[in-house]
Amino acid sequence: MKRETVQAFATRVTQASKSELIVILYEMILTEIAEAKEAYEMGDLAVFDRELKKAQKYVNELIVPLDYHYNISYDLISLYLYVNKRIITAIIKRNPVSLDSAVSVLNKLLIGFQGVSREDKSGPMMRNTQQLYAGLTYGKGTLNETYIDPSNRSRGFIA
Repeated sequence: MKRETVQAFATRVTQASKSELIVILYEMILTEIAEAKEAYEMGDLAVFDRELKKAQKYVNELIVPLDYHYNISYDLISLYLYVNKRIITAIIKRNPVSLDSAVSVLNKLLIGFQGVSREDKSGPMMRNTQQLYAGLTYGKGTLNETYIDPSNRSRGFIA
């Protein structure tokens, strides 16, 4: 994943609710798969493998916290294992054809969880993070939209 994309996801994570974190994970998986397909088209199989292994790691992050007290968890794990199997097939065969069905499943789940996250009013999971405000600063080849208030003493370690 490109550095700018990682920074964008990291910024979103600091402000995300529980359900928005799941949406971000889906988007990260889809981004990794898209970049793997791009690498395959360029003939770079090493990057293809690396991106798919990252996507697989994110799928595992969705599997681990499932609560099996709820029946939907069994449906979700079946879908996640299917996506994982499609990724493994693409890695073994060194061909992205099997990823299309995984992307289809992930897109449908993403739409569902986006609806859930719009209804989630629980607020950000991370506490003591800097509130982000729209503002432009110049970076190397980019404009960054971050705000840092050095007078804010509620963050970090205070000796």
